[in-house]
Order: sequence, then structure tokens, then C-alpha cells
Amino acid sequence: MKTNHLLIIFVLLSTLLTNCAPRVGALQSESQSVELGDARSVRVEIELGAGDLQVTGHAEKLMEADFTYNVAELKPEIEYTDGTLVVRQPESGGLPALQGIRDFRNEWCLRLNDAVPMDLSVDVGAGAGDLRLSGLSLTGLDITLGAGRSMIDLSGDWMSDLDVSIEAGAASVSVRLPNDIGVRVRVGDGRHTNAISGLTRNDDVYTNAAYGVSDVTMQIDMQAGVGQINLEVED
Repeated sequence: MKTNHLLIIFVLLSTLLTNCAPRVGALQSESQSVELGDARSVRVEIELGAGDLQVTGHAEKLMEADFTYNVAELKPEIEYTDGTLVVRQPESGGLPALQGIRDFRNEWCLRLNDAVPMDLSVDVGAGAGDLRLSGLSLTGLDITLGAGRSMIDLSGDWMSDLDVSIEAGAASVSVRLPNDIGVRVRVGDGRHTNAISGLTRNDDVYTNAAYGVSDVTMQIDMQAGVGQINLEVED
């Protein structure tokens, strides 16, 4: 009798978990925006567990965004309080419930304001990243990439010094660097680093011709895992 009771409980639990598991549904698209308000500087935190992320500038508001997804549980959460904007995927630290779902879609296209001084943090667990950050008024930049392929464009003119931290686990990352301001890139464990023309290498440090000469300097600290790192200076 006890065995029958355990079997019934197991079946009920299995049915409950199956019914609660995320499922692929109709493709949904939505646009959201966030007003800057009275903030003179902001911190922006972007946390995407799995999917495709594009970040650019040219927004009139603090953020103007388009989201596309086909799993209801992937609907992004957006909070803006006291000058801090957080855009996160629910349970972005892995989303184990997505395991086994191969045809899900989760695409974010975020446009940020160019003028407001911004401390930007980007965390992508798995997927593709297209971070075109040239033109933003960045005061700090912290990027964490788990797995997938990403492009980070830091080219163009920068008006003030910038410290950048990039942590790439199993990701393949291409970083486009400015030419007219000094750039110093340190790559920890750079066994998988390709330095394109325009950079001089000294052990694990890469510098461009403007480093030590220009008034503005970009310092980049990269931690590389097993992925591929490509560094390229703009023409």
C-alpha cells in the first residue's frame, strides 16, 4: 500500500512540474522606454541569461528598447530608481528551466542616451552580443560574457578617460578599439588572443600608437577563458 502511495505522489509531482515548465508559445514583440528624469548621471545594469543582445546609443530618452520572445517567462523586468536602471531577464543566472528548449527566442535591442554620463554593466550568460558603444558618455564599463559570440565596438572619439573590464568565459569576442586616443589592453591568460595591425604587444599588454601621447586614455582589463579574443584598431 505504501508503494502505491509513493507512486501516486511521484506521478502527481511529475505532472505538476511538466505543467509548470516554460513552453515555447506565440512570438511576442513589445517596446518600452524609460525617461531620464532629473538624474545628472546614471548606472545601467543589463542582465541577459540567454538570447541575443544589441546595445547602441542615439536614444532621446534614457532607454528605448524593443523585446522579442516566445517564452512567457522570458518577459524582461525593468526598474529605474534613484538614477539606476536595471534591465534583467528573470532568473538570468542560468534559467535551468530552459534546458531542453531549443527553439526559444529572446532578442533585446536597447538604445541608450548618448549625453548622460553613464556607468554601464552588461552580463550575458549565453548568446550573441552586439555592443556598439561608440558615442555613449561612459564613465565606467563592465562586461561579462559566458558563451557565444560577441562584438564590442569602442571606436570613435572619447572625451574622458575610461576604465573597461571584460570577462569572457567560453565566448568568442571581437573588440574594436579607437585610433586617436591612447589604448592599453591587458589580457589575462591571452593564449587565444589575436592582435590585429595597429597594436604593439609586450607580454600580455597591447597598446596602440596613441598610448602615452594622447590626453585621453582607455584602459581595458580582459580576462579570457577558453574563447577567442580578437583585438582590432579602427582605421
